[in-house]
Amino acid sequence: MLRGNAPTKVDEKGRLKIPVVFRSEIEQEHGNEFYVTSLHGDCVRIYPFPVWNELEQRLSTLPTTNVAVKRFLRNTNFYGQVVTMDNQGRILIPALLREAAQTRDEVTVMGVLRYLEVWNTEIFKKKMQDDPLTETDEQALSQLGI
Repeated sequence: MLRGNAPTKVDEKGRLKIPVVFRSEIEQEHGNEFYVTSLHGDCVRIYPFPVWNELEQRLSTLPTTNVAVKRFLRNTNFYGQVVTMDNQGRILIPALLREAAQTRDEVTVMGVLRYLEVWNTEIFKKKMQDDPLTETDEQALSQLGI
């Protein structure tokens, strides 16, 4: 499971070095191919390709007329690209997504169990402040057994 966070940088060519805390686990379990995408353009989602492939398999069994499925596929395909990690542990974030998510220079990489999210650090801090975990959220989690 991918957990925690690690600050890192996106270089001038748009490459993100996968932090060591995540890299070794991903390489051992999933290899060096990824699907890099976003749901809304506000952050980058980095799926180890086998994880993305599992998700696509589940999606392929759903009706393509389902509005939520259409929107999910539309957004993830618009921003998405298959990338391969180089020998130095870097992956290229597509320019369109890099601009939308404002991921340049200092960024925060967070583990979200089976994939990584990359955020502009200042945007993420503001998001946490504007949309905090509430008591209602805690109650909902408790009802889920968390």
